[in-house]
Amino acid sequence: MPYFNRIPHTRYDDIDPAEVTPESVYRNRRGLMRLGAAGAGLITGSALLSACGDLSGLSAAPTGVQGTPGPTSGATDELNEQVNSLEQISNYNNYYEFSTDKEEPAKLAKGFSTTPWSVQVGGQVAKPRTYTVEELVEKFVPEERIYRLRCVEAWSMVIPFQGFALKKLLEDVEPTPKAKFVRFETVRRPSEMQGINRGAYPWPYVEGLRLDEAMNDLTLMATGLYGKPLPPQNGAPVRLSVPWKYGFKWGKAIVKIDLVETEFQTFWMKSGPSEYGFYANVNPDVPHPRWSQSTERRIGEIRRRKTLSFNGYSDQVTSLYQGMNLAKYF
Repeated sequence: MPYFNRIPHTRYDDIDPAEVTPESVYRNRRGLMRLGAAGAGLITGSALLSACGDLSGLSAAPTGVQGTPGPTSGATDELNEQVNSLEQISNYNNYYEFSTDKEEPAKLAKGFSTTPWSVQVGGQVAKPRTYTVEELVEKFVPEERIYRLRCVEAWSMVIPFQGFALKKLLEDVEPTPKAKFVRFETVRRPSEMQGINRGAYPWPYVEGLRLDEAMNDLTLMATGLYGKPLPPQNGAPVRLSVPWKYGFKWGKAIVKIDLVETEFQTFWMKSGPSEYGFYANVNPDVPHPRWSQSTERRIGEIRRRKTLSFNGYSDQVTSLYQGMNLAKYF
């Protein structure tokens, strides 16, 4: 590991919270801005995540795809919560295409190829198009955001992402009046993703948002982490980040985006319809059938903390769900 001397067999609960944000991980955000004047457009928010791994995987990131520099030392989100370390974020992941064990994707994703890579965008749009990742990074203004990630298994992280607003991409292809939902499809590559060859899951991984959710300013297409390209285990080369929703909505390694007229069955809705709904908003008052969602444990901490409605983003997203029964539409 370039930045960390990891102690073998150390449990995440044993990590001192004071060590969550090592000084050496950070870069000077302003001094190293790749786009110079574009730095004035950086937006710092707050979010969650559900797929991480070993920094050696960074070498697999596509040439020319760079994250903007990471946050300065002691960075916190708008709730004054300190970001998790790069080691924690990249070594504790939900990525079933590789393994159901959260510490395995960092090892198994090392040989995963992320170049060349393209994302096809179509469906109910006036200008369907296929973009390379390099084109996405060059075309849409990069933003830096610190987002809280809340996983349905009741653990969470605070992650410094780099990427661009999804709505900019959607505006570029011009949704038609028939477009009501956005369908995301991730790569299905069983030769490199050994988890696909096990079990009876309905691959490929498909997730979705309502169009107004996708157009919300918080919804991010992430291409970087801590100022570097995403590692494969974190969803390289491009992933979805929707901070008020549980991490399973955050599709990784996206290859196709379609705008469609009607709601559809997502990967986890097909796999466990009684446990996973289309909306997946963080709601402490709606328990998972097998555990409570009222509290969570931040990776790197021992104590549990109260789960916030919409993961703490209520001010930005509550208006999207006026009049909806969020216990029914979970």
